Amino acid sequence: MRLTTLTLVALMAAPATLSAQSFDDLAAVEVLPGWRMDNGDHMAALHITLQPGWITYWRAPGDAGIPPQFAFAGSAGIESIAPYWPTPEVVVDKGVRSIGYYDSVTVPLRISAAPGTAELALGGELLIGVCEEICIPVTLEFDTVLPAMGTDDPVIRTALAEMPHTATAGGVADVTCAIDPISDGIRLTANIAVAPTGASEFVVIEAGDPTVWVSEADVSRNAGQLQAVVDMVHPSGGPFAIDRSDLRLTVFGGDRAIDIQGCDAG
Repeated sequence: MRLTTLTLVALMAAPATLSAQSFDDLAAVEVLPGWRMDNGDHMAALHITLQPGWITYWRAPGDAGIPPQFAFAGSAGIESIAPYWPTPEVVVDKGVRSIGYYDSVTVPLRISAAPGTAELALGGELLIGVCEEICIPVTLEFDTVLPAMGTDDPVIRTALAEMPHTATAGGVADVTCAIDPISDGIRLTANIAVAPTGASEFVVIEAGDPTVWVSEADVSRNAGQLQAVVDMVHPSGGPFAIDRSDLRLTVFGGDRAIDIQGCDAG
């Protein structure tokens, strides 16, 4: 079975974006072949290296970044691929917030193999934005064969250990989301019952639909309750229905993050 192109997020334009044709040396990608897990899944990774001082972006990059876009059209023997994003850095420059990684990042890939498959072909393209003074889209190609067994890789293990905490591990007691219509979409108010996570708390809310624009969150705290308010705009340009179970909330505080899947009605 061949895996068709998987687009994690749609590419968005960024200010001062230039053609990547003359900037191929700004970034490189290496496939870390990893190992076959006990349940038959394969754990591999893409290791992205940038020129010193340059940044590339997390899956939700903030207002100034370019989100990554994967295509696995050159793969075979694979049913699905789930990327695991290590905790990124939140950077505020001239009042603009960006979320990403400086110099390098390892993105583990949990790969579901077709039944009875030994070696797996992993091939495709990764389109990322790399930024310093300007933001440049760069396309990186990869093509390799993953071994039937493989060996444990400490680089991949380190990246997995640097993922955000789950809601349970992060001490989240309860999450509710209230939804109100606005003229061009909806306003979502999330209340997260969690103890302070550190300095400069920040919340990113993802709609689960990459076509929905989500504003930067207005965040406030009252003792053990963290509140985040965002506006969401659908391409239809009016109020729309949203499934709370598809929402993804990430709480950043200090040098850690908490990944929360879904919320209850508020």
